Order: sequence, then structure tokens, then C-alpha cells
Amino acid sequence: MKNIKVLGTGCTNCKTTLKLIEDAAKAKGTEIQLEKIEDIAQILGYGVMSTPGVVIDGKVVHAGGVPSKSTIESWL
Repeated sequence: MKNIKVLGTGCTNCKTTLKLIEDAAKAKGTEIQLEKIEDIAQILGYGVMSTPGVVIDGKVVHAGGVPSKSTIESWL
């Protein structure tokens, strides 16, 4: 099971990213642990300066803007 964190303060792009990841995981039948991080200190702790950020199994894989569906699918 992949541990996925979406980093962001609650903006529309952050919510969209969260939903896209959730939908892609369901479509592929991939079990994930999805977490939303809104604490600025935690976000900065990952070195993400532009949200939304995506962290998979402790590694930052995306920062800034909504990732494409195909990009999300490649992570899963």
C-alpha cells in the first residue's frame, strides 16, 4: 500500500489533486493511504514552496499545479 500525502492549505487545486488521486486509485484497484496535510510548517518541512505538493512514501514527486491524470496513474 502506498502512503500518499497531498500538501496544501485547502485551495481548489489541492482539493482537485486529492480527488484525482482518490479516483485514479479506485479505478486501478490500488490500495492507498491518502492524507491531506494543511500545516504550513509540515509542508515547508518537505521543501515544497508551491502547492499542491504530492509526497509518495516519503518522497516529493510533485509540487505546484494539478498533476495530469496520466501522471497520477504512473505514480500508482
